[in-house]
Amino acid sequence: MLFVRIAIVISLAVNLTHAFSVPREGPSRSRRTTTTQRYFTLLMMNKRDKYNPIGQLMSGLIDAATSSVSNNMEVNRELDDRLNAIHAVPQWADIRAELEKQQTPEERKFRDNLELGIGTGSPLHKLRLFDASNKESDVRVTFFRDSASWCPYCQKVWLTLEEKRIPYRIEKVNMRCYGDKPASFTRLQPSGNIPVAIVDGQVYGQSNDILYVLEESFNQDGYKSLRPKDADRMRAQGLLRLERQIFSAWMYWLTGSRDPERYRQEFIEVLNVVENELASSKGGDFFLGKDVTTVDFMFAPFLERMAASLLFFKGFQMRVPPGSDTPFPAVNRWFDAMEKLDSYRLTKSDYYTHCWDLPPQLGGCTYEDNGAPFESAINGDRSLDGTQGSWELPLQPHNGGVEPDWGWCNEDGMARREAVERLSANFENVVKFAARGAGKKGMPPFSAALADPNAVPSVAMECSVDIMLRAVSTAMLTGCPSSEAGISEAVDTIISAGDQHKEGVVSSLAYLRERVGVPRDMRLPAARQFRAHLNWAIEKLL
Repeated sequence: MLFVRIAIVISLAVNLTHAFSVPREGPSRSRRTTTTQRYFTLLMMNKRDKYNPIGQLMSGLIDAATSSVSNNMEVNRELDDRLNAIHAVPQWADIRAELEKQQTPEERKFRDNLELGIGTGSPLHKLRLFDASNKESDVRVTFFRDSASWCPYCQKVWLTLEEKRIPYRIEKVNMRCYGDKPASFTRLQPSGNIPVAIVDGQVYGQSNDILYVLEESFNQDGYKSLRPKDADRMRAQGLLRLERQIFSAWMYWLTGSRDPERYRQEFIEVLNVVENELASSKGGDFFLGKDVTTVDFMFAPFLERMAASLLFFKGFQMRVPPGSDTPFPAVNRWFDAMEKLDSYRLTKSDYYTHCWDLPPQLGGCTYEDNGAPFESAINGDRSLDGTQGSWELPLQPHNGGVEPDWGWCNEDGMARREAVERLSANFENVVKFAARGAGKKGMPPFSAALADPNAVPSVAMECSVDIMLRAVSTAMLTGCPSSEAGISEAVDTIISAGDQHKEGVVSSLAYLRERVGVPRDMRLPAARQFRAHLNWAIEKLL
């Protein structure tokens, strides 16, 4: 009977995948020369199917129903004892001590500031007081946003709270595409939609309503105003209509397949209007001049996602690295101005995260051949010039011309310390999470390809994954050459356990690498370093 059910699921998956996908012959790609690169390319080719949310759900059902016993290997105590006896790879306490030696005074205060709700903003904050002048008892706002920092409507509200420096509490709620919502939230918001804010005891469940009430309720006592000046009101209204126009044009092109060339031209026409509006802005690079306003925060989440998704799926580049030619200089100056704001730096994501989080939210995106080399570079497969993997050390500036570096936090040492801090502060949970890659798929599956909250980790992999992550952390702090002896001993020990165990460790490290989210887990420069060092470790195993 099980085989009958599986056959039915397979049949449904094939039919639904065919109905909802856009057939496309993959472009020829440069061959990588190492075993690691061939393995990575196969992973990337398999990723393409997971952009189809319906196909993802069906494949998840199949995977969960057909999971083999090999995914539940018994713990090899003798192997774990040998790994634990390797002294050339430091323990987590030693890694943490070395990290603290290298950190700046401000970096050392990060965890304490999280607890106090002060300091530079982080997605890990559960309370935002900004500084010691504010008390928790004075907080008037509770902000419910998505757990993964994917939601563009949440970003609008998040930007506003941060820019106005309104003290607030944070409650995180899953989006439907990657998890269930707690009953406590659905009682508050029966539709389940986010964002939600409670302001002075009143519940507001729509992002624009929240922006309005925040501006009305926090417009004195030193709070920054984001309201357009009276002289700019009419222009602001026209710009808000333009924001809806470019959103619609983007959606048609990104998700439609009937007439892509027409959709492309229509989008470019509206983008040119946006370019002209920004170019004519007097006194500054924001939409209404030198000061950021709510108009900028209405555009920001979607222009950010347009820049990522249209490059990846269509090969259309809006945002360029500094000094590069572009037909949209004013749009790029606007991005530059936004990236000077602490509020935007906090909430900004990277292209990889966006290009994986948009399809399950939108029901899928359509590919065009022009996007293939950018897709490959964003996914970590091949650099644009074909000389290396794009998640391979040494990392190319601006991901080889694909995505501008984040200059405010791009120094290599700073980025590596940030990655090690996030990993070492939560290593037990990270190890278990990574071991899902060799474990059992969760039931029920969710439409987001990189989300599997009900997955069961392979306990047999945890000790091996732990030592490999300690080796990766050590390499990020002291350099790969000085870590060679330790990782080589760990790799030899893991390989001695047989191919099945080695492949389980590789799958676990790859699983973690593909799920490093920006800004949820760390900022882009830290994420790039972590992904590349995970590939360095994978190559040692292969």
